[in-house]
Amino acid sequence: MSELDFPPLRVAGRGRGWYRGDCHVHSVHSDGKLTPQQLAADVRAAGLDFLATTEHNTPDAHGAWGRHAGNDLLVILGEEVTTRTGHWLALGIPAGQVVGWDYGVFDGMLDRHLDEVHRAGGLCVAAHPHAPYASGTFMYPYQGLDAVEVWNGPWSSDVPWQADNETALAEWGRALAADIHQGRWRPAVGNSDTHLEGQIGIAHTVVLAEELSANAILAGIRAGRSWIAESAAVELSLTISAGSHHAGIGERLTTGGEPAVARAEVRGVPSGIVSFHTVQGKMHSAPLPGTGAGAVQWHTNAEESAFIRIEVRHPEGHMAALSNPIILT
Repeated sequence: MSELDFPPLRVAGRGRGWYRGDCHVHSVHSDGKLTPQQLAADVRAAGLDFLATTEHNTPDAHGAWGRHAGNDLLVILGEEVTTRTGHWLALGIPAGQVVGWDYGVFDGMLDRHLDEVHRAGGLCVAAHPHAPYASGTFMYPYQGLDAVEVWNGPWSSDVPWQADNETALAEWGRALAADIHQGRWRPAVGNSDTHLEGQIGIAHTVVLAEELSANAILAGIRAGRSWIAESAAVELSLTISAGSHHAGIGERLTTGGEPAVARAEVRGVPSGIVSFHTVQGKMHSAPLPGTGAGAVQWHTNAEESAFIRIEVRHPEGHMAALSNPIILT
């Protein structure tokens, strides 16, 4: 490319709200099959507000995205760092920055590269931690990482929810209690890992941000103010109330010993199953009507639950949406 054209860091006129985006996307600038122009069209058609460009070990696509961002699409600059023993996403890095990748779990080099991204204000995400191919399994501890990609895209399958996603979700879910108790839990994210046409947004992360900007989106992900959807047709909300207090996804609710009522509202999952998960595992589930739109409530307290997150699955068991937790104290 003869002239670099970097995307703006903010989309003007977009204030506080829930924004949908895909933070693991490849183009012809690494091993993807689509150009940035084609990807931008697919992102808009999928109903997304932002994406992250994450080519393998190169920033070559950074300067190709400015002309495709427009006034309705945020493009976050990033890289997929493909080390010898696991991949991770460096999100929100400066234009042209290269994050080192030539190392493995025994080399003791990961932390210095995570620190490099953090110093630049970026976010570090463990990518597809149980991917079933050489180097795809994430062999490093999660310490130092900001989030975990528990839902990766369908690849060559026509089923959007794979066995490695189930494993990644179970691992993340088991660690939540100890992480929350220690005061530092890692939010879950979902991305498509798009390489081919028709993959964008399967899955994607829905983030509560103060504005549609790189800094605000990354702050929302870092705080866990987010949930994951299989498509823009799926809508989800989770709130918990206790007395006169209430909280939403990624927030902390001080119950003061009062009983807590968790309420999930879902659209776009016909005959789906909503389940509530706590420190004790899956505690309650209820079906949605055939229309796919409904609300489910569950009563608990802080002593029994510590946190609540939800999953929404199709009748055959495939995931449609899942949330980060609300923490109860």
